[in-house]
Amino acid sequence: MANNWKKTARGKALIVLEDVFREGAYSNLALNKHLTQSHLSDKDKALVTEIVYGTVARKKTLEWYLSHVIADRDKLQSWVYDLLMLSLYQLVYLDKIPAHAVVNDAVAIAKNRGNNKGSEKLVNAVLRKLSSEPLPDPRTIKRVNKRYAIQYSLPIWLVKKLIEQYGEDRAISIFESLFIRNKASVRVTEPSQLKVIAADTGAQLSVLSPVGLTKASGNFAVSEWFKSGAITIQDETSQLVASVLDIQEGDVILDACAAPGGKTVHMASYLKTGTVIALDLYDHKLELIRENAERLGVSDKINTQKLDASQVHQTFTSDSFDKILVDAPCSGIGLIRRKPDIKYNKELQDFESLQRTQLEILSSVCQTLRKGGIMVYSTCTIIAEENQEVVKAFLAKHPNFEQVPLEHTQKDIVVDGCLAITPEQYWTDGFFIAKFRRVD
Repeated sequence: MANNWKKTARGKALIVLEDVFREGAYSNLALNKHLTQSHLSDKDKALVTEIVYGTVARKKTLEWYLSHVIADRDKLQSWVYDLLMLSLYQLVYLDKIPAHAVVNDAVAIAKNRGNNKGSEKLVNAVLRKLSSEPLPDPRTIKRVNKRYAIQYSLPIWLVKKLIEQYGEDRAISIFESLFIRNKASVRVTEPSQLKVIAADTGAQLSVLSPVGLTKASGNFAVSEWFKSGAITIQDETSQLVASVLDIQEGDVILDACAAPGGKTVHMASYLKTGTVIALDLYDHKLELIRENAERLGVSDKINTQKLDASQVHQTFTSDSFDKILVDAPCSGIGLIRRKPDIKYNKELQDFESLQRTQLEILSSVCQTLRKGGIMVYSTCTIIAEENQEVVKAFLAKHPNFEQVPLEHTQKDIVVDGCLAITPEQYWTDGFFIAKFRRVD
């Protein structure tokens, strides 16, 4: 049957990658959509996942290799080019798969998908050439920023930005770390069960979060601990936010940018008579927060509300809240390891615009904090314009706030009184946390 290619692992990977590269879909959502609809075995689903994430993560490198054997990619149909990229990813980076299996499958897909000899012959010729001859070496590229951009499959603007901010050696460590698979990490909802759950799941205690467990690989979500609400999926860095708010049992807390609700439910777990008011702009995201709260048994402590965080002061009066969390919209550069599509989003270059949005939100919500109240600002980015510079700009405009210096047992994540974690330090998401207090 001509359509059998759609039912194979590599055919499914091609369909997902077309959604990502041609339709702008997020790789994790596109994968989830296509895999839940498929009848592939678990082994084949794992292969599809590896091919999709790997091809997206190494896209610029793969394109550079292909440019040496394809004179004009614009003359190719887009699906043919995507098929060559995903096949080349396997040839270069998946050493357990024989080259002939990769080439044969790609040719079969081209034959059935293209329904013409031209596509089939081209795919065969290009892949046989690439698999039988030494590949060009990116280290021969003379211009430094371009060399790193090709080697680590990053846009040149991001290479330049990270070298400027962190220096060349640390920037390279960050680049290299983005290809190391993310650890699985969870937050234990009842800290007294930490060691029991660690022993039962074969996990290690987190060195960053006092309520976190990690594993090099594995799926915590299938365990009974997860189903009962004893653990919840949350990166170690994100687990640090609730603890720095100094939450008291009766606090009224604002979570200004709450979805999908991981930090919301963590804050609610500290409360007995208090409340978290969780805001988001979209109904489907508010539903995610409610589902999270229900599963973890804290829905009676959380009220969701559809509201733009920059309009908070127009809805709530001054002195409404004891604590406020602004987990601000940001470029997400700290999440590249888990979401490699982020690095190809050209809009992220506009850090000034992002900073304006972040400061608008802080300026609005801070008007509703009581005297002596605590406000925490966090992001999942490692760019100073969205982090340290936001802290300085906020304090300069709001003399009724002071920065509260943060501390941590891991001294290397404490920077200027803030927690600033980059992906290569502890193989986590990149993350930033700053703390303020409203003074008289």
